[in-house]
Amino acid sequence: MRPHKLDEVDQRLLRMLQRHGRRSNVDLARDLGVSPSACSRRIRLLESRGVIRGYQAVLGAGAPETPLVALVSVTLEKQTEEFMRRFEAAVRHHPEIEECYLMTGGSDYVLKVSSADTKAYEAIHSTILSRLPGVARLTSSFALRDVAKTTGSDR
Repeated sequence: MRPHKLDEVDQRLLRMLQRHGRRSNVDLARDLGVSPSACSRRIRLLESRGVIRGYQAVLGAGAPETPLVALVSVTLEKQTEEFMRRFEAAVRHHPEIEECYLMTGGSDYVLKVSSADTKAYEAIHSTILSRLPGVARLTSSFALRDVAKTTGSDR
């Protein structure tokens, strides 16, 4: 799919939705200076093109059943296009892997994995992470507490 060139209104709309995704279409349209129907069309187009992939609630530290968050550094056997393509395709098939970033520096990828506790993480590690194609080494670090967390941008 070809990348969608975002105009200035699309960029402002995305920043507004990142900061507060539950704003009404009428409020968004008013602040953007467009009609509600034009705003709604822009949102549907951004969703259909995959620019907006979904909506979520960001839970605070006091939320019940706060998950254990692991950041997993992954080093591949080889950094070839084929190894990376196979690894990335496999990662997308596991909802337990919430986020995946291609990195510079000491590791090839960093994954964010949440689980109920260390026992649940151990199961994910042994049945999913260690079996991802091309993995040479995994290093897991566990978050002790949220210090700052946002899905939006204040830029």
